[in-house]
Amino acid sequence: VGGDHSIGIGSLCGILRVRPDTGIIWVDAHADLNTPDTSTSGNFHGMPLGLLMNSSPDSKEGYDFSKLPGFEFLDNQGPRIAPEQLVYVGLRDVDPSERLWIRQLGIKAFTMTDIDHLGIGKVMDLALAHLKGRPLHLSWDIDSVDPLLAPATGTKVRGGLTYREAHFVAEFVAQSGDLASAEIVEVNPTLSSDDGANETVELGLQVITSFMGKSII
Repeated sequence: VGGDHSIGIGSLCGILRVRPDTGIIWVDAHADLNTPDTSTSGNFHGMPLGLLMNSSPDSKEGYDFSKLPGFEFLDNQGPRIAPEQLVYVGLRDVDPSERLWIRQLGIKAFTMTDIDHLGIGKVMDLALAHLKGRPLHLSWDIDSVDPLLAPATGTKVRGGLTYREAHFVAEFVAQSGDLASAEIVEVNPTLSSDDGANETVELGLQVITSFMGKSII
């Protein structure tokens, strides 16, 4: 359980050092595929995947961490993510440079349009099929959920996952038997009223129980 999604830089580095073939399911309204060179906001919570990819549309090499003071622990020989290791679920607010990366690197991405069209069950079938044979890391941003249900977060975008869709993602991955690690991020009770904060925290806690294997029956 963490703060903003920049914590994924550290968690993914640790996970990939132990299990380099990990498949990553990134449940988020945003792609988080920027780098300091492409970001218009400078927010590190929009960069964890961009910093750790093993290539970009402009280079066959990953980001050069020697340009980033304070990140010496992420030396250029450290773990990197290959495009085929990543699947997005729930995207609906993607920067132009991130769209370019997703298309040119061939990253598997399911937007809210795909969920509307196919249904969350089919989307998760396809997501897990793409990562078949890999241990799974589920990185779950609370802003993937519609802000009417989870208002206490920092980068709200309308039109997100419903309550049941949110739980289904966690339940389905847990039931696969391949879930090796998980994190939930961007829950910030200070960013909403008491009722909104309580609703967001409660949803986050319930999703964690779904990560851990709780099911209806």
